[in-house]
Amino acid sequence: MLPAPLHKLFAVVLAAGRSSRFGSTKQAATLDGTPLVRRAIDTAASVCGDRVITVIGHDAATVCQAMDSDSGFIIFNEAYEEGLGSSMAAAARACGAYADALLLLLADQALVTAKHLQTLIDAWSGTDDEIVATAYDDTLGPPVLLPRATFSDLCALSGDRGAHALLSDDRFQLKTVHFEAAAVDIDTPDDLARLT
Repeated sequence: MLPAPLHKLFAVVLAAGRSSRFGSTKQAATLDGTPLVRRAIDTAASVCGDRVITVIGHDAATVCQAMDSDSGFIIFNEAYEEGLGSSMAAAARACGAYADALLLLLADQALVTAKHLQTLIDAWSGTDDEIVATAYDDTLGPPVLLPRATFSDLCALSGDRGAHALLSDDRFQLKTVHFEAAAVDIDTPDDLARLT
């Protein structure tokens, strides 16, 4: 089920990191035979169609090969070494003129489902001052839906500072959807081994 045509919503798969704790390019590591980055893209595409943006950076050739997908668009973040914030900024700059909202997800959140992404979308009223975040493990975070009114803030991000400050910003109403499996991210080979 695609988002209502009145709202142009793009999914953004953040896959530019250096994977320093993993010891190799974790975006290309496989779970059940599918690279993590491809799993994230396929999950995003199942709810957003071709409106999927994948932000790459470190070891871009390997990540592109692992993607093996014609879903959506690719952005190369030249500042990927600065951290996650720079990738969010790159995505917001690239599609800010076209999107009404961005649905941000991480390539290493291997247990995020299309059903959860659709629940986030369905929870959004469509207003420009409403953020919908995932609640898990006593925290809030991605996947998170951020409306157009947050784009200027996203464009200003740098370093490893993500969009977490927006979740407590008085300018925005915050909705949350509980999904405990979002707490599982792949940082080390042991994390991946536990899932397999």
